[in-house]
Amino acid sequence: MRSWNEVYASARQKCTICRCCPSCNGLACRGETPGPGGKGSGSAFVRNVEKVNAVTIVMDTIVSNEEVSTVSDFFGLPTALPVYAAPISGILQNYGAQMSDQAYTEAVVAGSIAAGTLAFTGDGKQDAMFREPCAIVKEHDGKGIPTIKPWAQGHMDWRIALAKESGCPAIASDIDASGLSNLRNSETPVGFKTVEELKEIAKAVQVPLILKGIMSVRGAKKALEAGAQGIVVSNHGGRVLDGAQSGIEVLEEICAQVGTQMKVFVDGGFRSGSDVFKALALGADGVLIGRPISHAAIGDGAQGVEIYLRKIQLELKETMALAGCKNIKDITRDMVVCDF
Repeated sequence: MRSWNEVYASARQKCTICRCCPSCNGLACRGETPGPGGKGSGSAFVRNVEKVNAVTIVMDTIVSNEEVSTVSDFFGLPTALPVYAAPISGILQNYGAQMSDQAYTEAVVAGSIAAGTLAFTGDGKQDAMFREPCAIVKEHDGKGIPTIKPWAQGHMDWRIALAKESGCPAIASDIDASGLSNLRNSETPVGFKTVEELKEIAKAVQVPLILKGIMSVRGAKKALEAGAQGIVVSNHGGRVLDGAQSGIEVLEEICAQVGTQMKVFVDGGFRSGSDVFKALALGADGVLIGRPISHAAIGDGAQGVEIYLRKIQLELKETMALAGCKNIKDITRDMVVCDF
């Protein structure tokens, strides 16, 4: 099996838009949308990474010499680690890689399964951009989370039905995509949803509904009222609102208010297993990773994704061991310090 450095070098050769920088921090690609960058000045993408780096970890090395386990739980389904591939589409448009979205989704779903975890799959303006990911999840025994953009209701209905047919353990909706101008102005536009509209969606899915794009306690409470069983604290990789706060900045407050009533995931700027540890210590149930997973899939398909996720798992294990943790439940708030 290749090393992660080899996979990343391969991705750099294959991408003609994304630079595959040594540090994926949003600086070189500010404002490049389409492309991999953050919206406008790119400050929200940059802030995501900076604020994750502003959290430091407290070491504790006088502990028992037991094996560390990263096993987690996704709505009753055990996973090898609490890390999931974020929903991404438009690989040619945003990365410049000669890889179809169908091939990309197959690589991410299969690679995530091989690493013992799950992928959230994408959606887009063409119907095939949702139909194909659902078919791939179904082919892999429902081991994936179809993610639906907030379309007009008629376009939501058939997507929900198709997602349910895949046998998936949950269905997500990245409601923050309502801020994507290219989708708001499309022939089938996305739009904002009220609590009452989201209640109808939660009833229709008949599996846990995860709402992605929650960035405040107010929003989290609305998601809970709407019947969501999970949320993703996310600013859409800094791609919808220039100047937005980062997910990790608002994570702890959100977890304190709703964390006992629903699962709380987070994304935005997480690049290593130690970064994942920081999110878990602040109350998250899991972390979604986007751009690095894309680089992994572009670089070496499903094997690249598996290599990256196993790297993250090893880093998480090492961090847990040096913080005195033997399992995920051992990770507590006093193990990190936030400089924000």
